[in-house]
Amino acid sequence: MSPTQSRAIQIDQHGGPEQLKLVQVTVGEPGPGEIRIRHKAVGLNFIDVYQRSGLYPMSMPLQLGMEAAGVVEAVGEGVTHLQVGDRAAYASQPPGAYCDLRVMPAKCVCKLPDGISFDTGAAMMLKGLTAQYLLKKTLPQGGLNPGDFVLFHAAAGGVGLIACQWAKAMGLRLIGTAGSKEKCALALANGAEYAINYAAEDFAARVKEITGGKGVKVVYDSVGKDTWDKSLDCLAPFGLMASFGNASGPVAPMAPGILGPKGSIYLTRQTLFTHIATRESTQAMADDLFAVVESGQVKIHIAQRFALEDVQLAHRALEARQTTGCTLLTL
Repeated sequence: MSPTQSRAIQIDQHGGPEQLKLVQVTVGEPGPGEIRIRHKAVGLNFIDVYQRSGLYPMSMPLQLGMEAAGVVEAVGEGVTHLQVGDRAAYASQPPGAYCDLRVMPAKCVCKLPDGISFDTGAAMMLKGLTAQYLLKKTLPQGGLNPGDFVLFHAAAGGVGLIACQWAKAMGLRLIGTAGSKEKCALALANGAEYAINYAAEDFAARVKEITGGKGVKVVYDSVGKDTWDKSLDCLAPFGLMASFGNASGPVAPMAPGILGPKGSIYLTRQTLFTHIATRESTQAMADDLFAVVESGQVKIHIAQRFALEDVQLAHRALEARQTTGCTLLTL
């Protein structure tokens, strides 16, 4: 079969949204362990901004995008879990999802259940798998049990709205934070028991008030610099500070010695791609996500759609915190 042309979004150097360019690329046949997939929808994530800006340095030229859904067009040698014609979705390294068609490793690509649309699949994989590993695998001492308090920053974002609903289904008492009254209302409508507008309130003081001075067992933080110090003060003794992003900027270096006086607390920096390093772990996590979505306990909120050629506008909206829920690039 002759090579096929595809539209793709590429950058030639790190920088602002103006670096995002629509180009034509040639897509060939999948090699061993690979598939070729034709996308129906593409997900937008904050990691895309980190890679574009250079916070996460990448080799150039770079085709961006970590998440999409579509139909498998060709299967390489050794791939047994996917067939031509399968509906599929993924969150996967290497980047390259901002396109119509790509060849990629099959390892992290999962068959998409018939009851889940392409749009939902593209919107939920990276964010939903992130919520899964946080709530199910990134746990404080003694684990999480029904009735436990957790603090989740950016609760009205893509990961946050999924986490609010999933935590409620698990019986957890989730305290969400967000940057506006409207975003707080959205978090509450999706299962957060409390929501704090950290632009207007001291969230650490409010958390202590809510928990009767005890603090929470775990803080899930993708905001970074702006929320870091006060987050540590929200933890109960032996609590866990779980960092998984830095939307407001990277956290300054800190001395481990401060963790002792704050209650012998634990600190971890998690990434999705460690959790989905194998085919088996990826599928197990995806099965958990698919089940909770198909049950209706978690609904995927797609609040923004941008055409592929309008990707610069999408990145600007994301960085300006003008988005809620999930954002898609349409093809």
